[in-house]
Amino acid sequence: MSLKNDLFLRALKGETVDRPPVWMMRQAGRYLPEFMEIKKKYDFFTRCQTPELASEITVQPIRRYGMDAAILFSDILVIPQAMNIEVQMKPDFGPYLPNPIRSQKDLDSVIVPDVDDALGYVMEAIKATKEKLNDEVPLIGFAGSPWTILCYCVQGQGSKTFDKAKELCFTQPVVAHELLQKITDTTIAYLKAKVKSGVNAVQVFDSWGGMLSPTDYNEFSWQYIQQIIDALKDETPVIVFGKGCWFALGDMAKSGASALGVDWTCSARNARYLTGGKITLQGNFDPARLLSPPSEIKKMATQMINEFGKDSYIVNLGHGILPNVPVENAKAFIDAVKEWKPIS
Repeated sequence: MSLKNDLFLRALKGETVDRPPVWMMRQAGRYLPEFMEIKKKYDFFTRCQTPELASEITVQPIRRYGMDAAILFSDILVIPQAMNIEVQMKPDFGPYLPNPIRSQKDLDSVIVPDVDDALGYVMEAIKATKEKLNDEVPLIGFAGSPWTILCYCVQGQGSKTFDKAKELCFTQPVVAHELLQKITDTTIAYLKAKVKSGVNAVQVFDSWGGMLSPTDYNEFSWQYIQQIIDALKDETPVIVFGKGCWFALGDMAKSGASALGVDWTCSARNARYLTGGKITLQGNFDPARLLSPPSEIKKMATQMINEFGKDSYIVNLGHGILPNVPVENAKAFIDAVKEWKPIS
């Protein structure tokens, strides 16, 4: 069945379009009143693990704003959960892993699971979402990068520095690489299962990649992302988003990924220059800028499109949307893209 709106997939292929497509990272989330209604009734992992709830949350922003792509509601930490690492989501605290991986002994209990068994609920959510979307727009599946997942597995919680994660890498590199490889193998199987279940593209989020120096990034993050791209690129378009990773854009552009996410600290001009000007780029509106007045948001979004250029470009934020963004401000952002016209 062909999609009614395939603008996002055409942009991933670098085709000429009338306007760039738009979606927002974390678009199925806490800034939406309809999401908050569900959040009141069900805890975090219940929402992730119940296909009916996950699919409903996924389509909420599409119903409200009509973005050009939906992204499946889930979490990057379902991967360690499936790998026999306990993950809790604590209200007003965030993720908490009571038994962090800090030695070979800890690592011995970590498995590479059968993803259809351990994460079957995600595949069910994809099928339910595809039904609800009714071929209106493409569906994106995602995973965290192996390094970003390692950060949580070793630190045991969120952090500004992920010092314990880095300490493991620098003092016990054998353990770190074994953990990274297990995460990579699980992630590849997981994303392949998602593609089989019906997602139209996948995105790898390297949220903490910018914590590493360029040399360490190549050793502890990029080589594992490259494995994921190599395994998936012939089956589906792969988008790679590394926050704070402008220094790796040159390597990323040669990786076989279909598109690269850019955060708001890297200008459109620099991003095009660093990637050689050929690959599709995605981003890079500062999520906090959605707190500006709607008229200003429209102006800035229009300017951003003019700077990146309409082709080989996907309009997005430079990271996830913030929970305190007013719904009309998010609308102004989406509308600005839909109303965009080339300067004649």
